[in-house]
Amino acid sequence: MKAHYKRYVLKFKYPGGTSRGKLKQKETWFLFLTNGNKKGVGECGLFRGLSVDDRFDYEDQLKDLCNRINKNEIVSVKSLQAFPSIQMGYEMALLSFKSNDPFELFPSPFTRGQENLAINGLIWMGERNFMKAQIDKKIAQGFDCIKVKIGALHFDEEYSLLKEIRKYYGPEQIILRVDANGAFPPSDVMDKLKSLADLGVHSIEQPIAVNQANIMHKLCVNSPIPIALDEELIGVIDKKDRRALLDEIMPQYLILKPSLLGGFQSCNEWISLAQERAIGWWITSALESNIGLNAIAQWTFSLSVKNHQGLGTGDLFSNNFKSPLEVLNGNLTFNSNENWDTSLL
Repeated sequence: MKAHYKRYVLKFKYPGGTSRGKLKQKETWFLFLTNGNKKGVGECGLFRGLSVDDRFDYEDQLKDLCNRINKNEIVSVKSLQAFPSIQMGYEMALLSFKSNDPFELFPSPFTRGQENLAINGLIWMGERNFMKAQIDKKIAQGFDCIKVKIGALHFDEEYSLLKEIRKYYGPEQIILRVDANGAFPPSDVMDKLKSLADLGVHSIEQPIAVNQANIMHKLCVNSPIPIALDEELIGVIDKKDRRALLDEIMPQYLILKPSLLGGFQSCNEWISLAQERAIGWWITSALESNIGLNAIAQWTFSLSVKNHQGLGTGDLFSNNFKSPLEVLNGNLTFNSNENWDTSLL
């Protein structure tokens, strides 16, 4: 088996606004495994500014991995824990290589186009009119679960926008999730949570910044709406540390992003720890191309999930790869009649 890699830059159709600033492009890397006509591809979804493996030696690590594979060394997925996105890409590439179809990693009714995955419609931060236009579009497209990124505008303005949604759509019609990306100061976060509770908000992701476990625990115990940990999980690698984090904070939900947390096996461990503690969870993509999204979606379906997942970012990019993935009526579907086009690679 031989290995090589390639860097690829995904370009946003319009800037994606978060509390950390606006995103105009997204760097990603692809790992290829070949043996004659046999091929496998995995996406190493590096997220600059967020991934713990956003390091100067990132490409050196990819190069070293390929060199070791090309020397016929046995490289375990777990040995790449310090580089979660490479760990994910390598695990994906191995599954792709071993499969009869390099893009069907987890054969199921989903990949046969027989069943779908319910997903939330993601609303990016921006000016009020921009955000409202996104919300109207998602609802018109049939989404019954909306996730709104907040924390960039003044809270009163964001609250007014969410209140307007509730004027027309109650909690039984539209599930409303919000994601603060750690933007709120601990001093007034509880007041904000109480205001959001008045609107029947389903949950809030990462209301305060990471590494404030004691404060986050108090919020999780006293918050009138459920709290989901997201960035808090990034970089927590050892099982004992993961167990300790959950026991200390006691969140209601976990947001699991395979590219940021080390792949499928790693996320399975988080899921097991969560289930032992009656903590809910859902899977979220992290701005991967359709290649990475495809693998994550197939794995997610294999978990027999029932709640709305955070998948379906493929239409954000102008130079994404044509794939069988489609979003219809708020569901991620796999159109088995469509073919892949990876000629850009």
